[in-house]
Formats: sequence, structure tokens, C-alpha cells
Amino acid sequence: MGEPRLIPLLLATLLLGLTGGGAAEPRSVILATTTSTQDSGLLDVLGPMFERQTGYRVKTVAVGTGNALRMGAEGNADVALVHAPELEIDYLKKGALIDRRLVMHNDFVLVGAPTDPARVRGLKGRLAAIAFRQIAATKSPFVSRGDQSGTHVKELALWKEAGVVPHGDWYIESGQGMGATLTMASEKRAYTLTDRGTYLAFARRVDLAIMVEGDAPLLNVYHVMRPDPAKFPRINVEGGKSFADFLISPEAQAAIRTFGVDRYGAPLFFPDAGQREARP
Repeated sequence: MGEPRLIPLLLATLLLGLTGGGAAEPRSVILATTTSTQDSGLLDVLGPMFERQTGYRVKTVAVGTGNALRMGAEGNADVALVHAPELEIDYLKKGALIDRRLVMHNDFVLVGAPTDPARVRGLKGRLAAIAFRQIAATKSPFVSRGDQSGTHVKELALWKEAGVVPHGDWYIESGQGMGATLTMASEKRAYTLTDRGTYLAFARRVDLAIMVEGDAPLLNVYHVMRPDPAKFPRINVEGGKSFADFLISPEAQAAIRTFGVDRYGAPLFFPDAGQREARP
């Protein structure tokens, strides 16, 4: 499964002309981000807003958070919007990325076929860990992102908390983004972990129901970070900073607060700029 996971990043690198650690034309901003911000439709709102305000053109590379962080740390993106706090802090400590700022949060949910073969809906206690343990015990199909994305990192942490090393025919790695993984889980009548925003955006296209939600470990926090310009002088430093500043601006935060309300009756993300910690 190793090579397919690299295909989106390699294609993006070729398409954007990222050679020698440089960015694209001066008035463009290369944004490396998680697939959830694209699959949910949030970037379709925020991108044009930023472009109208600044005159920059956003070139989005939507990959797993692990790859998005790597792109930034290697100077192949001007700014990164990601959701894997432990990985983010590692890059921050290494000095490869700087200026980590809180943008928003939503939460992860465990979804699965409505028949619920592992009988995890309505569990009490540490819901996510118990549910994961029960899925493994019953060998019920589970589709993993398997791509070192923020969602995959969270999933692995939940398996660890459950005391399970997932393996076998029941555990399937998609190596794809969140939308494609939801589609695969629906087709295979399987469980998967997803951010709520992407699930709501895909809910009418897949036959999956929420099984577990609201457990504290399922909080999903997004931060914006930038490459260190001292290490990568050829990146669009001003453009990357401008986009990072935009994400925490009152206008962008207001757009995040209302995104999804008209279609789903509730926001898909919750703005957090200026807070010390995101609240569930």
C-alpha cells in the first residue's frame, strides 16, 4: 500500500512545478492541507474570500496531514492547515515549521453500516476505545485511511488505547482521502473513523450511520503553520503569512462559524482563533 499513498503528493508536486524548494508564481500561495478541509467544501468558501481580499491565488494541495506537514517542512508549500497536534509539535520543535496558530475544531466520529455488526452503538464509558476493541474482537470490517493523515494518526491512537494492533482481512487500508475512504467503507459495509464535517458532506452519498460520538479523545483541532523563511527563502513568505493571518481574521472565523448551517442545520467546524485550547 506504500506507493499509492504517495501518488497525490507526487502528482501535486509535478503539477505545481515545485522544483528546487521554490514556490509558484509570486502572486500565488501554495496551501498544503488535509483532505477534510477540501472534501467538506470549506476551502471552496475560504479560498475565494482570501483571493478577493488580497489578490493572491490559492493553489491547494489536499493530502493527508502527514504529507502536508512534510511539504511545508521541505519548503514545498507556503502555508499548511493541518489537524494532527502531536505531529505539528514535532515539526515545531525541529524548527522546520513556525508560527503555529489555532484556527478551528470539530470532532471525529466512528461511523459504520446501519446494521452495526460489532454492536458498538450506544456503548458506555470510554466509548471510542471500547468500540474499537469490539470491532477487532468481532473482526468486523474496518477501513483505515492508512495515509499518515491526521485522521489516521488519531485512529492509530485509538487502537493503541484499545490495546489492539489491527491486522487481518477485516482491516482494510484505503490509502486515500476522507471522502474516498467513506465511500469505500459504505461499499464494504464497514466501520471507519472520520471527521464530522466530511461525514456530513458525504452523508447523502453513503450508507453509513454515526455509531460513536462525543467522547473526549475524538476532539479534532486544526492549526495553521508556516515554513521557516530563513530556511526556505524562495517560498512566498508574505503570501503564506497573509493566508495564515486571514484564517484567524474575524471575517474568516465568521465564515467558519456559519459554514454548513444552511445545508445541514449545524456548523461543520467551530472557530477558535485567539483561544488557548479548542473546546468540544
